[in-house]
Amino acid sequence: MTAESTVPSAGGQPPEYGISSVSVIAPRGASGSGFPAARPAIRRHSSWLALLTVDAGAALLVAQVLTDARTPGHPLLVAGLLLAVVCLNARARLYRPPAVPAVLDELPAVCVRIGVCWCVLAAAVAAYSPAHSLSVGALALGCVLQSAASCAGRGTVHWQRRRALVRRPGAALVVGPAATAQRVAAAFLRRPGCGLRPVGVVADQAAGGEGLPVLSTDEEVRRAIVQNGVQTVLVVGSRTERGPLLRALAEAGCALWQVDAESPSYDRSGERLAGFPCRRLKLTERHEGVGKRALDIAVSGTLLLVVSPLLMATAVVLRLCDGPGVVFRQERIGRGGRPFTLLKFRTHRPADAHEAATRWSVANEQEMRWFCRFLRRTSLDELLQLWNVVRGDMSLVGPRPERPYFVGKFSQTYPGYADRHRMRTGITGLAQIHGLRGDTSIEDRARFDNAYIDDWSLWQDVCVLLRTAAALVRPTGS
Repeated sequence: MTAESTVPSAGGQPPEYGISSVSVIAPRGASGSGFPAARPAIRRHSSWLALLTVDAGAALLVAQVLTDARTPGHPLLVAGLLLAVVCLNARARLYRPPAVPAVLDELPAVCVRIGVCWCVLAAAVAAYSPAHSLSVGALALGCVLQSAASCAGRGTVHWQRRRALVRRPGAALVVGPAATAQRVAAAFLRRPGCGLRPVGVVADQAAGGEGLPVLSTDEEVRRAIVQNGVQTVLVVGSRTERGPLLRALAEAGCALWQVDAESPSYDRSGERLAGFPCRRLKLTERHEGVGKRALDIAVSGTLLLVVSPLLMATAVVLRLCDGPGVVFRQERIGRGGRPFTLLKFRTHRPADAHEAATRWSVANEQEMRWFCRFLRRTSLDELLQLWNVVRGDMSLVGPRPERPYFVGKFSQTYPGYADRHRMRTGITGLAQIHGLRGDTSIEDRARFDNAYIDDWSLWQDVCVLLRTAAALVRPTGS
């Protein structure tokens, strides 16, 4: 059994700002305390289609203008220009505008990509038909005209969306300490351009003074969601204390935003709403895609065939050295909190099932048989988990699975630990290749695991596998 030890990781606003009340009275005929079922979210980001149309229209318009000016415009080259612009903008997430869009923020990215596309177009024209090569003037004119048309169209789309946000702001709840949550709610109410209108504060107890109503029970939160059409939740402070509630809200279709209300932040990776640094929280299971599963099956299936003689030899030597029962089976928690049976080569014998489920580290490791110590230090005892990957219980890359007892314990102690189960657990992961294995911090592991899930890509899985293979030359055990 894997021995993984841990090092412990270490006021309300006045009413003149127009704070509105929230209805918490149960509707007639309502019963139960569960949250409403997931419902279609308000399409606040539906402008992606309008932005795509603007970029395509600008490319076609400029190509037509240059063609009318007796500049060569082959249909295939025009189609290539259009496709290149759309693909580059999509890659830069320019069709996923921020919560409060502004064309000036997009201007450099849009113009640079248009310039790149026109340079590629000029090179293609010169190679395809040297007699009709684009002049420097035509190249510059194309870049300028398309940039102006695209930015003007995007500015119009964003202006209309900002007007819609002001006219029809979405209802929101603020979750966190009462005093801080009331301050954040008042700031959002003073900035209607953010498109959010807080209608209640979710806290354990009121902080005194005036402000939004404080909702302290799940029943009051449910009523507020139903009667006000809440689809956005602003989380202030630690999300661990309200983990079950936030997960229920996410499953009910609410968008969660983490708001940093205490310390100034100059990180440009997130967004700013009402002057606060914000970022989206994703507590629901992450869709892994077909590529990840295909990689798992291909690599794990091939490895099982290649190492099958090694597995057989290991089982025989382990049986001769340490007696019967060479396979160790243990319940672990996988994706979505679902349990599964993890397979390993047995390297020690727990006193009983209770010790196996609740003892964190293995006692008297030096008293193990030499072959058992060898298996642990080389991680060869983990090879049987390739079968878990083939079955679909695990993935090659992902957060390491843990026993139910420790999952419950760590979920209450370490921020974000429960969020690790949004994706299938793995044999190796981002935390492991950064040295977070053995006697290391659980809090750091949770942070790396959640970063892996948030930024997941198939290439990242390949990189983790390559770095894991390289690390096997200097094994430290699991």
